[in-house]
Amino acid sequence: MFKLEAKNVEVFYGENRALHPIQMGIERNTVTALIGPSGCGKSTFLRLFNRMNDLIDNCRISGEVLLDGQNIYDNSIDPVDLRKKVGMVFQKPNPFPKSIFENVAFGLRINGIRDKKYIAEKVEKALHLSALWDEVKDTLNKSAIELSGGQQQRLCIARALAVEPSVLLMDEPTSALDPISTAKIEQLIDQLKSEFTIVIVTHNMQQAGRVSNRTAFFHMGELVEYDNTKNIFTNPAKERTQRYVTGRFG
Repeated sequence: MFKLEAKNVEVFYGENRALHPIQMGIERNTVTALIGPSGCGKSTFLRLFNRMNDLIDNCRISGEVLLDGQNIYDNSIDPVDLRKKVGMVFQKPNPFPKSIFENVAFGLRINGIRDKKYIAEKVEKALHLSALWDEVKDTLNKSAIELSGGQQQRLCIARALAVEPSVLLMDEPTSALDPISTAKIEQLIDQLKSEFTIVIVTHNMQQAGRVSNRTAFFHMGELVEYDNTKNIFTNPAKERTQRYVTGRFG
């Protein structure tokens, strides 16, 4: 069984079709990169998996989106509960104006957890997972806003991991970062895939080549090709994919 699966999924914004029917399965404990030019539908597709498109007016979705075989658009599914299982990291770091500790503890607290020892353990574990613990362990009460951009993004990853999701969605997580911070996030992604299923939107094809096991190429709302990353970049089956990865359009 796939960890995540889209079955004949279409997305409309009003009368505008943002995604043509998509059939795609994502294996557990892998990194899947979504690539394609701006406006091709890759972020819309990513947001299907935690129902973030629900927050957009006039958005209509047909087909099925499965997590561990269960349709997450079924009426019985609570989107808030779903988002505990499917974490999200956005393009720009968005730490809350709170301490480093309270940023990571935030999701635990809103889920009603009050046990201080339990919260402290989960915060430390999440900061270890996000490769930030050694840098902040002595300054946990410091404002998260004082961290560097790269540290803030790793803090946002820790915040997503603290509630122990099984899937991590990343929407261009390094596009606002310098090369050194980008390299740290990419190294982190490689380490995290042993515990999480990761889906990443990236405009950077070199990054897709470095971090992902499989790559999906989107163009004009269509899933053009989905294959092992090596095949996509060295021997794509479709001419449109070949033209995009060689820089002839996009």
